[in-house]
Amino acid sequence: MNLLAPMRYLVALHEHQHFGRAAQACHITQPALSNAIRALEADFGVVIVKRGRTYAGLTHEGEQVLRTAQRMLQEHELLRQELSHGAGHLTGCLRMAAVPTAVPVLSLFAAMLHRQHPGLRPVVMSMSSHDLEAGLENLSVDLGLGYTERMHLRSVPFTAWPQYTEHYYLLRRAESAAQDRGRSALAFGAPISWAEAAERALCLLTPDMHNRTIIDQAFADAGCEVVPAIETNSVLTLALAVLEGHMCSVLPGAMVGAVASNPELEALPLVAPQILTPIGFMTQAGVRVSRALEAALALLESPEWHVQRATHAGSLARESPHR
Repeated sequence: MNLLAPMRYLVALHEHQHFGRAAQACHITQPALSNAIRALEADFGVVIVKRGRTYAGLTHEGEQVLRTAQRMLQEHELLRQELSHGAGHLTGCLRMAAVPTAVPVLSLFAAMLHRQHPGLRPVVMSMSSHDLEAGLENLSVDLGLGYTERMHLRSVPFTAWPQYTEHYYLLRRAESAAQDRGRSALAFGAPISWAEAAERALCLLTPDMHNRTIIDQAFADAGCEVVPAIETNSVLTLALAVLEGHMCSVLPGAMVGAVASNPELEALPLVAPQILTPIGFMTQAGVRVSRALEAALALLESPEWHVQRATHAGSLARESPHR
């Protein structure tokens, strides 16, 4: 039995938690995926998938098979990259994920990595902190960009490369008078306290996001309890809600930088308290580094990347970025 393909299907099923979506991701039909999983069960003599009217998760034995599948696929990709590197060119896939508020920074990094190594195929995903860390743990994510203060929460050790410190801003639509001055980019206004920000109609990320936990704690430290006017798991929704006019949002520098070319917006630094949260790239410690990840880590240390991350994140180069 050719194990690699059904093992890939099992990993996809675990990632998508749905037979149809997993089959679509693998470019096969749902019956073909189900039959491949059943063939695995027959080969190993165990039940791998809990079956009901919908996908209900993996059995204990299925979890064991999944861990082996993840290792097999990682070793297969490592070998592919080693062989391509030996042939004089670097090819392969590098799966990277960022927490939603850091996606602009990861997208910039992926574009720079591809420019340096056109044969590489960076995959950029937006994930909650929990899902990103779980992906690093089960090797479905090679490189993550997120909150390094959470690294101790997992059962496997992570290695971190500190990148910048999140500074927080109240983003609002600029007053018409400011727009009339012919401004061509987003403006930075005077600092505003978290207590003052709490009086605005706010669009915030949903409570399952670590960013929301940070923001809620900042409001609590300022003696406020905020009930958002809108909650979303999409950072795009945050920006669009602000553009509508009467809504504000609390965003870190990386997201403010992503909309910095819009003269209709204004960002006010949030103070009292000043919240600074470290953001870094992370990998699982102790795993064999692929050629693609090796190239990514080299880019992390380059002066060119240091300049880019200081410009697009943190305090948006108005203060010294965290290094």
